[in-house]
Amino acid sequence: MAKVKIQNYIEPFVSPPVLQKVFYLLILVSNSLLITLIHQDTRLHTPMYFFISVLSMLDMCYTTTTVPQMLVHILSKKRAISFARCVAQMYIFLLFGIIEYCLFSIISVDRYVAICHPLRYKVIMSPWVCLLMVGICAAYGVLGGLSYTFFAMRLPYYGPNENDHYFCEVPAVLKLACEDTSLNDLVNIITGFNVIVVPLSLIVLVYVNIFATIMKIHSAQGRIKAFSTCTSHITVVTMFAIPCIIMYMSPGSDSLSNSGKKMALFYNIATAFLNPVIYSLRNKDVNRAFLKLVGRGRAPE
Repeated sequence: MAKVKIQNYIEPFVSPPVLQKVFYLLILVSNSLLITLIHQDTRLHTPMYFFISVLSMLDMCYTTTTVPQMLVHILSKKRAISFARCVAQMYIFLLFGIIEYCLFSIISVDRYVAICHPLRYKVIMSPWVCLLMVGICAAYGVLGGLSYTFFAMRLPYYGPNENDHYFCEVPAVLKLACEDTSLNDLVNIITGFNVIVVPLSLIVLVYVNIFATIMKIHSAQGRIKAFSTCTSHITVVTMFAIPCIIMYMSPGSDSLSNSGKKMALFYNIATAFLNPVIYSLRNKDVNRAFLKLVGRGRAPE
């Protein structure tokens, strides 16, 4: 396969570069801070916060695969990326993105055990079980990323090619192929079903059981408290899932419209920025850990 240069057109939507730098730095700082708090405060050494710390690491990783290159393209007149780097960016982005999406379903299972089987929570969600779950997510990411990337790279590409997107993403790269991509569309739908729809279906099924259990709680305050432990996760999943379904399960050019590209930018940058905010804003345990870290003692109960 010949090596080509792929031009990434950066529209005014993603500039000025100062704004991109600020968002990227905030993503790194906020997620690093959340990981530090979880690591240092023993009260946060629970399965839920372990999964949240893994989520923060994934946010930093998959954002780093795209945002620095976008900043280079914004600041440079030569907005090009080599074919090999484009393939690497595409695979790594898919790898971390699929692992994160799979992790959302694991977090929902954690919430199910905590709410529906609280007395057995520590036994069921043991450290080894948590590590095994993260390992399954990692394997899911490796296989899913390879499936998308392998079938995209088996097609011939002849330069010069112009990638009308903010970064190298499968739907955009397939538009540059010199052969029919109907097989790839089918593979993408099948793979998308396995790595997007199946985990989402598990999340929905789990939350149906969680809500059924919550409604059996006699105390209204108890129901509100139980439901509040799930709202953060539901919000994050919604922000991440909808754009992914539109981008990777809509064959053709719909996902490459201006709105589609902005949506890709949203789940690439905005969700990584909002995740630590959503998981910590109303979380008393995280607030206490932060005040303890900065030397302000304990937060009010």
